[in-house]
Amino acid sequence: MVVAAIHDESNGTYGTPRLHAELRHRGRRHSRKRIARLLRAAGRAGRAPKPWRTTTVPDPGAHTPADLIKRDFSCSTSDINTRWCGDITYIRTWEGWLYLATVIDLGSRRVVGWATADHLRTDLIADALNNAVAQRRPEPGVIFHFDRGCQYTPAQFGALADEHGARLSVGRKGQCWPNAVAESFFATIKAELLDRRGWPTRVAAHKAIFGYIEGWYNTRRLHSSLGYLSPNTYEPTHRIA
Repeated sequence: MVVAAIHDESNGTYGTPRLHAELRHRGRRHSRKRIARLLRAAGRAGRAPKPWRTTTVPDPGAHTPADLIKRDFSCSTSDINTRWCGDITYIRTWEGWLYLATVIDLGSRRVVGWATADHLRTDLIADALNNAVAQRRPEPGVIFHFDRGCQYTPAQFGALADEHGARLSVGRKGQCWPNAVAESFFATIKAELLDRRGWPTRVAAHKAIFGYIEGWYNTRRLHSSLGYLSPNTYEPTHRIA
């Protein structure tokens, strides 16, 4: 059954909307109701993200940059490689916590930089931003938006942003979705990968994250905000700054 085969290809993560989109990409026209019925008949279901929760702690004494995004996290062809966002999440392993920092392009939802570490020092975010700059080579003035977590506020990180010509941005206090795209990515990777098994070592979790981001999320996973295209398919059709 084609529906079951595509569900397997997604590692059991796709629900009806993405199965419907993938079938259309393959030239097969079926209604969503029929796909949902076939999925239920096969005893299968998609993976739904859990509600997000804040994982960084504000530093009330730190200088706060202006909000340059103003809760506009929509995808736009003109925004590719001009507006990025970042955040940190925690991953439980048998050795202790592993921390994942990401940089996501708001224009295409591609994870353009990421890093893991066994600590929450500013070096973790710096590594993620350095990786993003090395991969994308943005023009000066790229916006990097983040939440009020204290890891993003030290002078070390501000100097690094200046070095790369990045403009820092932070969501306003009291907003319920100050960094919605980053939070959505973490909810997705946890639902589709990290919460589905235990991780004996940090190295094992890091390798799995690499495979998920570089081999699935950026290259093949269909994103509803991109009209059910992957970032890898969406970006070549638009000029990257």
